[in-house]
Amino acid sequence: MALVGVVIGSKTDTELIQPALDMLKQLGIDYELSVISAHRNPEKLRDYGLEAEKRELKVIIAAAGRAAHLPGVMASWTTLPVIGVPLPSGELKGVDALLSISQMPGGVPVACMGVGKSGAKNAALFAAQILGTERKEIREAYRKYKRELARD
Repeated sequence: MALVGVVIGSKTDTELIQPALDMLKQLGIDYELSVISAHRNPEKLRDYGLEAEKRELKVIIAAAGRAAHLPGVMASWTTLPVIGVPLPSGELKGVDALLSISQMPGGVPVACMGVGKSGAKNAALFAAQILGTERKEIREAYRKYKRELARD
């Protein structure tokens, strides 16, 4: 059963979010990947957010470029933690997405990672930290990852 929902706005974002998927897999965290545009399919995004907790997801990673509405809109429809990943796209190469995600209005929190693939990887690690507060196996997998990281 998936614990993390990973949502991207377009199939073309798959390559950019791949480091998050790889890290979740490495840590043994089940996830689901969904393509839902906040602009092209807002009703589907609403339904996803409202149903996420019922489906027993615990964390949502939402990645978007440009105006990056996806993470904020997702956060408006769920009480689960939402981790935003700004994707490099357009003329501003992700700076616009970074500013958008980092400036959510009061009452609609979204954790904001760095731009691009390293931000995607960190989103998965942050999800592991959140999940690790309740799940010993995830906490231990993350701890092992940190030890191996220190050896490099």
